[in-house]
Amino acid sequence: MTVLWSIALFLAAAVFEIGGAWLVWQGVREHRGWVWIGADVIALGIYGFFASLQPEANFGRILAAYGGVFVAGSLAWGMVVDGFRPDRWDVTGALICLVGVAIIMYAPRPA
Repeated sequence: MTVLWSIALFLAAAVFEIGGAWLVWQGVREHRGWVWIGADVIALGIYGFFASLQPEANFGRILAAYGGVFVAGSLAWGMVVDGFRPDRWDVTGALICLVGVAIIMYAPRPA
């Protein structure tokens, strides 16, 4: 159950961090204004909260693993929100990142 909880936290964190970055993109690049950019601040704060709930005690390990979640999540966000179509190399890279996440977070370690 701990692994499922950890995965759920990574997914929630990804939604808020990637969503926050997307809000800045919309505010600046798409000229939607400061309200969109300001919403980013809230989204990133929520992202940090979810990241801090991880059962793992090592900040560096969590952030390193989250990097892989961010890579895959960013491609997924682009597909769902912006109609981006990743090519096979995007998908291959994202899968490699997710394997790295699994190794970093869930490999057996001595107590």
